Amino acid sequence: MILSSILALLLAVSAPFRFAFITDTHLSPGSHAFEDLRTCIRDINSSEGLDFVILGGDITDFGSDEEIYAAKALLDSISLPYKVVAGNHDAKWSESGCNTFRSVFGYEQFELNHGGWRFLGCNCGPDMRMAPALLPRESMEWLESLEPDIPSIFINHYPQDTSVLNYFDVTRALKKAGVRFEIGGHWHQNRVLDYDGIPAVLGRSSLADKQGCTGYNIFTMWADSVSVSERRIHPDGRAEDLQWYSAALPEVVDTVSYDAHGLPASYPWLRYEVNDSYPQVREKWKFQDHSNVVAGFARKGRRAWYTTASGSVRCIRIRDGKILWSKQFPGKIFSTPTYSRGRIVFGCTDGSIYALRARSGRTLWSARAGRSVLASPVVHDGMVFAGASDGVFRALDLRTGAIVWEYYEVEGFVECRPWVDDSQVVFGSWGGGLYSLDTRTGALQWMWQRPRGSRMYSPAAVWPVKAAGRIFIAVPDRRVYALDARTGEQLFWVDGGREAIGLSEDGGTVLAKTMFNTSYAFRADVECPADGHLPDSALLWRVPNGTHYEIGPTSLVEKGGTVFTPTDKGNIFALSLEDGRLQWIHKLSVGLVNPLEVWKCGRRTMILASTMDGTVALMQVD
Repeated sequence: MILSSILALLLAVSAPFRFAFITDTHLSPGSHAFEDLRTCIRDINSSEGLDFVILGGDITDFGSDEEIYAAKALLDSISLPYKVVAGNHDAKWSESGCNTFRSVFGYEQFELNHGGWRFLGCNCGPDMRMAPALLPRESMEWLESLEPDIPSIFINHYPQDTSVLNYFDVTRALKKAGVRFEIGGHWHQNRVLDYDGIPAVLGRSSLADKQGCTGYNIFTMWADSVSVSERRIHPDGRAEDLQWYSAALPEVVDTVSYDAHGLPASYPWLRYEVNDSYPQVREKWKFQDHSNVVAGFARKGRRAWYTTASGSVRCIRIRDGKILWSKQFPGKIFSTPTYSRGRIVFGCTDGSIYALRARSGRTLWSARAGRSVLASPVVHDGMVFAGASDGVFRALDLRTGAIVWEYYEVEGFVECRPWVDDSQVVFGSWGGGLYSLDTRTGALQWMWQRPRGSRMYSPAAVWPVKAAGRIFIAVPDRRVYALDARTGEQLFWVDGGREAIGLSEDGGTVLAKTMFNTSYAFRADVECPADGHLPDSALLWRVPNGTHYEIGPTSLVEKGGTVFTPTDKGNIFALSLEDGRLQWIHKLSVGLVNPLEVWKCGRRTMILASTMDGTVALMQVD
């Protein structure tokens, strides 16, 4: 009896099994993507011999709650068990701060055991802020905690190459866990790859191709090998299987050499050795948080406060980085906190704006919004100003949290920090508009609409600045715009930009960077060009900055004649305000640099910095 049971188990483990892999469905209201996915699901439900289905990310096109709920309803029509991972489209533009995806599907990573294989899946990031992919700190700790040396298959939306900022850490953890094969999407095509010895494939999108064929992939697994066939479904309903990959899957041994900072030889960007060239920049202290950090700091005196993507607010002593207190909240936090009158104010994806006692962390009040609060608040003249994801922009009393006024006509969700002064509150949303409201009443003064149709070109991530009677923004259409602050009339635009902009300390100079290795500056009061396009001849300077391809949305900061330029790969570039000349570079980590706190301490410059992968540090520039 025992022998027969053992034989049955061995046969079960060695017998092949099959599963379907669907990816990059990009479900969006009114699009053909829903029908394309329905076609795939009907085919799967009528097929025999499939054991389960895995979906490889970019389930939705914009990560909205509407799209996620509709996706779940459609996916639940699959007659087989299914697992799903999120892609960048599900995360970057998520109005809920990725909470809805987690709550609807019930997880952010999964482990599935079937036929002698362990399937591991997790989300890819980036968390809300535009940057290359970055496996979240929480996912990394999950991978590193797995039982080692179990034959495993890893599923992630992104290819695990330099498309992912911490690809080397991911690959090292996967090899330790026993991963022998990886499956991804993102490129919308079938591709064969290799990640430092781990064989991998990417799958086609379920969206119909140029021939009108929708489809997915079918994987057949044996104890030591795999084959992959594309299931093509033609417009006339005819389906065919085209095998395009097969491979043996032996145990993978990690033969990669890593330097003292944990980087492999394949690391293609600035390495930590760049810091040796600029000894005037020193890290006074540095530590690694257990969570991603996706926002900047509030600072007052000897203390600073920051938030984490796992929902914590932490108070640190600036002198040595010691955590003085930490408080957990029910939702993720992407909001940069602000300090005023002994209070710390921030938004949370649980749908609330909070005010805490700065010294102790005690909650003083909370104000409910209809949905997540991703935006960073500003305090001005005793009032808190903050957007949310419920179409409402609010002004609250700092002392009590009571509503002073509400503006109900915001299209799309708000994630930025507004510009606030005595005359106006200016902010953008992912509905395409930039709004100006009366500071005292909340009445709409004007709305500027993005020049292009796609909501992905919205002026939503940029923190607007105001100078010389003008509002300046950088928009993902790769331009910087100047608007009349009183009327919202577009005055001119400048080539180059994305979502980051800055202003000099004296308010006289606008600072910007492009996506491709360039920084520039111009006078805020520059004469408006007749044709609406400010030429390079009107700039103070436009220079190569050494950043190469760079899409980080973090604002530029000027202090004492130096322009501090945070990047999406953990580097800070310091340029001269006078002529753009490079002064120094410092590599802090491999993740997006969040908003900086910069101040002078005598002749020294102090920089409090954090990065998306959870690095927190105090830097001193002599």
